[in-house]
This record gives sequence, C-alpha cells and structure tokens, in this order.
Amino acid sequence: MQTQQRPKNAATAPLGETSRPVVLGARTLNRALLARQLLLQRADMPVADVLEHLVGMQAQAPNPPYFGLWTRLRGFRQDDLSRLLLDRRAVRIALMRSTIHLVTARDSLILRPLMQSVYERGLSGSYGRRLTRLNLEAVAAAGRILVEEQPRTLGELGKLLREQWPDRDPAALANAVRALVPLVQVPPRGIWGDGGQAAHTSAEAWLGQSLATAPSLEETILRYLTAFGPATVKDIQVWSGLTRLRETIDRLRPRLSVYKSEDGSELFDVPGAPLPGPDTPAPPRFLGEFDNMLLSYADRTRILSDEYRPLVCTENGIVRATILVDGFVRGIWRIVRQRRTVTLVIEPFEPLTREDCEALAEEGRGLLDFAAADADVRNIQFVSPELRSQP
Repeated sequence: MQTQQRPKNAATAPLGETSRPVVLGARTLNRALLARQLLLQRADMPVADVLEHLVGMQAQAPNPPYFGLWTRLRGFRQDDLSRLLLDRRAVRIALMRSTIHLVTARDSLILRPLMQSVYERGLSGSYGRRLTRLNLEAVAAAGRILVEEQPRTLGELGKLLREQWPDRDPAALANAVRALVPLVQVPPRGIWGDGGQAAHTSAEAWLGQSLATAPSLEETILRYLTAFGPATVKDIQVWSGLTRLRETIDRLRPRLSVYKSEDGSELFDVPGAPLPGPDTPAPPRFLGEFDNMLLSYADRTRILSDEYRPLVCTENGIVRATILVDGFVRGIWRIVRQRRTVTLVIEPFEPLTREDCEALAEEGRGLLDFAAADADVRNIQFVSPELRSQP
C-alpha cells in the first residue's frame, strides 16, 4: 500500500511529552483528511487495497463508488471494480450505520459481526412494535433458508415469510432477517452499466466462508483513524453507528497521538499518519453521492461548512455529489444525458475565481471521459446565481 511522508511543516503531538496537546485547526484537519483519502494526489494502488484502506465506501446507489474510486486512483476503469464484484472479492452489504457499503469480501466477514448492535437497535426503533412477541430467531432461520435457495429482494422475502407468519407485516419480517442474517446484494446490482433490483443472499453462502468469530473493535477503530483521523470519540461513533466507545478509546490511548480541536475537543490519531500543513495545495475533486467523507464525523466542518450542509444533505436522506475547491465542499454536480449528448452541470455555492473554474473544467473533462465515453458531444456547464458563464 502506498505510503505518504509527513511534510516538514506538519503538526505533531509526541506521545507522553506534553500535557498540552497541539491544537489542530480546520484547514489542518482538512488536509489530513484529503491526504488519507487519496485526494491530494491520485494513488497507484489495487482497488481492493483502496477499499480496505478506506474501510469501505458507502454505496446506497450503484454508481457513486465508481466515481469515488476514479477521483482517488490513477487510471481507474469501471471494470476494475465490476470484476471484483463478479468474482466475489468485493460485496455490497449493510455495515456501518446500517447502510449499504462496498467492501472487500474479507472486510465484510470482519465488519459485519462488529456492527450487529447497530442493526438490532435500528430494527427495534423502526419495527419493534410490529415484531412484539415474535420468535426472531425462527424468522431469521426461515429467512436464511429462503435467501440461500436463491437471491431475493426484501419485498419478495417479506411476502414469503408472511406465509409462515400471516398476521405480521412483511416489511418488518424482511428487515428482521436483514438485521440478524448478514445479507449481501448480488450482481448485477452494483455493476457499472447494468442494473436490477437489490437481490440478497447470505454472506456465508455467497462467499463460502463464515463470519469472523472474534473481530477486533480496537483494530477497526485504528483503521478508521488511519483513513479519517484525527477524530473525536463522537466522530468514530457517527461513522460506525456504535455507541459507548469511550472505554475502548481509553484502552487504546497509550497507542494513540492526542490533539485538540479549536473548540477544545480531544482528537485521537494513529502515530505517523499523514498530517500535512494547512497550506498544502489541494486540487479540485469531484466526489460521488454519499461519499463517506461527508458522513463520518459529528462535526463535518473540516470538509463541509454548516452553511452548505442543507444544500448537500437533503431532508429525504440524499447526500448529493459534490465538488471540492481548495479541499472544501463548494458546490454540487450532476451529469445530464440527452441522447448522444452529455453535460456535466456544476453548481457552485459561491462565486469561484476564473482559475478555479478552469481547474474544475479540466478535471470535469476527465470525469466525462470516464463516465460517458460513448457520448458524441460532451459539455461542461456552470450554473449558479452568481456565475453562469462556461469557461
């Protein structure tokens, strides 16, 4: 895996040498995040290594992980990921925050049991009343048999389970199985250029392996910090969906570097992880929908300002595709197709300099080459109340 050297102007907090940790500002935290997310410069790494370095990629929709990998990797092609899914070396499975993530097969077997309490809490909150006095172990066992017979959508699964429990809500029954059985979404779901509903089978049946029996929560937290740190305990809890992690962090404390944020919160990190200076240049980048960078902190201001958050994170749970300018979210983007013409529409939230527009347009042309190689005409359009010119 590619390593990155700590710049000479990076902030440091040697373990055990001071009772007053170094204070890290928002720009320093931003540059640390960009470096660890492979966004200061594209990396030359195998896709599977990137998925494990990032501890997975959120993947409610099929295509955003492809955009996320394109913006992080040099020379990435859609088939580089599609082949992993088809060969069962990567899977789509509900993990952190009980949301669909794209992870390696190995990580699915490690992370799924660690997140079990997240699913059970979510099941109780959403369907608890509809599952009262129901033998959930029996429901899970019946559901496992059904999905291992053949992959099924949750709708199909609920209808079949209702044949055994006719007085119960089929959605509640299906979601009980989702919470208690590790379900993976099978291809063609998640394959670029293909489609289909999300059909599920068990991870054990799909991968031919069992879940890890003693996965390490401490190791998973260290991996999170490697990819997202420095971070607070609340940040780790937001990323994972787990609660009461303070005790675990306290056990890890002797192995961690400790900083302070500008508001006085404790920030934890793995020693030696990249921590570039705040003035490190950051090229423009296009992030796909639901990028974990925007969802993995209690305080997101290291990447997304509170002012712009409602413009990115909608009330119905959508997290829009975003542009990064100087390392921070400064707008959203989308691709519009009309027959053989494709247009990349960029909507900045604030006026951008001509240089920023030209750099975004150059990066955008690469994005269209990746996403719309079959189009005869490719356009880039800037749209905002302040800026409506096309460079």
